[in-house]
Amino acid sequence: MTISVAIIGSGPAGFYTADALVNGGCDVQVDIIERLPTPYGLIRGGVAPDHQTTKKVARKYERTALFDQVRYFGNVEVNKDVSLAELREMYDAVVLAVGAPSDRKLTIPGADKKGVHGSAAFVGWYNGHPDFRDLEPDLNTRAAVVIGNGNVALDCARVLVRSREGMAGADIAAHAMEMIETAPLTDVYLTGRRGPLDAKFTNVELRELGALERAVPLARAAQLPDAVPDDMDPRDKRLAERNLANLRDYATNDPDAKPKRIHFEFFAQPVAILGDARVEAVSFERTRVVDGRAEGTGELFEIPCGLVIAAIGYRSDPIEGAPFDDKAGIIPNADGRVDDGLYAVGWIKRGPSGVISSNRPDGVTVAEYICEDFQNAAGKPGRAALAPVLEERGVRVVTFDDWKKIEAAEIARAKGSGNPREKFVTVPEMLKVLDA
Repeated sequence: MTISVAIIGSGPAGFYTADALVNGGCDVQVDIIERLPTPYGLIRGGVAPDHQTTKKVARKYERTALFDQVRYFGNVEVNKDVSLAELREMYDAVVLAVGAPSDRKLTIPGADKKGVHGSAAFVGWYNGHPDFRDLEPDLNTRAAVVIGNGNVALDCARVLVRSREGMAGADIAAHAMEMIETAPLTDVYLTGRRGPLDAKFTNVELRELGALERAVPLARAAQLPDAVPDDMDPRDKRLAERNLANLRDYATNDPDAKPKRIHFEFFAQPVAILGDARVEAVSFERTRVVDGRAEGTGELFEIPCGLVIAAIGYRSDPIEGAPFDDKAGIIPNADGRVDDGLYAVGWIKRGPSGVISSNRPDGVTVAEYICEDFQNAAGKPGRAALAPVLEERGVRVVTFDDWKKIEAAEIARAKGSGNPREKFVTVPEMLKVLDA
């Protein structure tokens, strides 16, 4: 008997799970339910717009969406258009693959001032995510501070200093490119509590800064160690050595070689956002690393700025009808099993970590569980129950064919610009394409 499966979320974790189910050797019918009309989650809304090679994984997801066993239900919001409890009644198995769409909050004094943004919101803004179309960060400033030492922090800093020419071939949202191009911004400070050996960015991303067309990366030689400790894990040591080599090069750069600068500031713990209604500076305490932990030295300094981006991590949101560990920011699970017939994959399962392909093992494991758990107990109607309920409630379902029409319209809008597409950044715009 066919096992009916609903996957909530169409990002990498959701598509890897769908692919593993279809190729797992059991008879399945898989429905991918997505809140937005557009699929692919962080591939569309999170990966930097100038990293088109990374986005090519969407081609694999498209092949999965086109399997006969798979249907895409876009523009359907769970617990608004249909509840999780209802889906569990309709489907043998429900897989939560909703990711971690929210920012970890910056909790220092002044973090609520105008001009302070989380990286999830800022990245969503320049990527044209409908949730953040109206963010409209004020870029009328000469300096910005990015708090964080991971790849997302590097992305934010790099995008802020790129020119339109440098973004040729990227799918940055048109409204964001216009604001960035006309901003008077000249200096971006990348700050981290620990030292360069503890930074979480990859070498490819770090090295990329050295080739920017109108910005020069700068590091401070006094903050760089002479060597990488021998007792580090061999893999971590190799990464640290490559990063350190790049930072040493950046420490010799001429600050005036290009019109803009990206400054690396290590051993800097933010303690307050300064200013009246809006940010005017960030106060930092100088740190030292003792036994792997950053501790304050009591020395304070300030970086004047008009924009702060807190790239300190993402977190998942609770889902009505499912348990939630608020401290960990995940759904409690036993290697993907949440409850009878309820599963979790990706960041909602294990927290926001790893790269895109890190989500694949989650999907494979849960697909195996589902095939085992329902080999003799399948039989719920699944799609046959969901479709009429959505129609009765007047929900405008976007199919995968509909999405391809939206995509074709985006590609057509970008002709002559050098970019692969010009995104629609609101849901009504997307639906209007289908009405036309």
